[in-house]
Amino acid sequence: MNLCAAAATTQHVSWAFLSDLAVPFHATPSTPTSLSYSVKSAGAGVSVVPPGDFSLFDPNIDGKLQGTNNLQDRVTKGASYELAPPPITLDAPPPGIDIQEAQHFLEHLDANGDVPINFAKPQAPATATVLGRTKLITDDAPGDIEHVVMKLPPGFHYVEGQSLSVLPPGIDVKTGRNHKPRLYSIASTRYGDLLDGSTISLCVRRAEYIDPETGVKDPAKQGVCSNFLCDVRPGDVVSVAGPVGKTMLLPQDPTKDIVMIATGTGIAPFRGFLHRLFMENTLARHMFGGRAWLVLGVPVSGGLLYKEEFDCMLRNARPNQLKIDYAISREMTNSIDGGKLYVQHVIAQNGKELFDRLDAGAHVYFCGLKGMMPPILDTLESVAEQQSVEWSTRLSELKKNNQWHVEVY
Repeated sequence: MNLCAAAATTQHVSWAFLSDLAVPFHATPSTPTSLSYSVKSAGAGVSVVPPGDFSLFDPNIDGKLQGTNNLQDRVTKGASYELAPPPITLDAPPPGIDIQEAQHFLEHLDANGDVPINFAKPQAPATATVLGRTKLITDDAPGDIEHVVMKLPPGFHYVEGQSLSVLPPGIDVKTGRNHKPRLYSIASTRYGDLLDGSTISLCVRRAEYIDPETGVKDPAKQGVCSNFLCDVRPGDVVSVAGPVGKTMLLPQDPTKDIVMIATGTGIAPFRGFLHRLFMENTLARHMFGGRAWLVLGVPVSGGLLYKEEFDCMLRNARPNQLKIDYAISREMTNSIDGGKLYVQHVIAQNGKELFDRLDAGAHVYFCGLKGMMPPILDTLESVAEQQSVEWSTRLSELKKNNQWHVEVY
């Protein structure tokens, strides 16, 4: 008897004249359910297994059908089987359909769950070139906050929520060595403010010390790096390292809500978030199905950072997809005790909404001066108590589920 059967997967090879050969040519059956093993066990091609149960030949395994069940359905249904019509392929979009090209050339940076880390290290920093700088607040607002845009060297990429190390020039008089690097939250998306993927933006507050008795600034106590960045001019070079950080990344699930609590320059990473979700034409923006909620605290209206941009985002967002609350402490009062309005009061006034969102899987982010966290944590504990929730347990769950993100300085 001559039997010629062709194995259908890369693990099987052709069988020929099984009555004359004891083994197949280079056969390497991988499992007892493979076709080659079944035929060999049957005695050189004579089947001893019951027919009709696919134990000899499973079309999903041996028929190259990749689990579609097409052949199995045809065998089972016989004449009643109907072949589905092929998908319609068009050479052009139907009338009335607007097709837009989306930014995509940097979407791979975190496509697999990894993010770029340490393109350059502080021991061997890279050089960035200043493209521009502008003051973000009005003259009546306290202090000085600057937006700095720099061009990065080729290959230096980052994603939203990461930070950049800046190495200020000069020598530390206390140590006699180079100044230590300072970390700044990145205020732009991976595509940068110029949308070409080669720039990075920082939101920098000038750190100054004013003697409380004389009212005079003491340059010996001013922030070395912040003053350097707040004074740079186009063409200046800056030594940078990084990017670093995985704490403040956007959720991988685009259906999850994000809640962002910021004070002052803590708005930096959230500007990147919101540009990505509501301004840039990316797949991330089109796929975002959650809701975003920003709470920003500043002392006076002239200190509201990037307000014009956020106003535009509100116009771009779908209904109820973006909510922004401002806590302007010197101009607003809270409804709890009638005192100044801070971000923790906004949380308290919207406590049930916040906890409902967290229960549904929302991610909450905090960024700003470290002094913001104690009153916020006290407020959250109070809100939890009002809802009969054990806050310490709930906080542990949020951290375990990676829903809790804090970056303070």
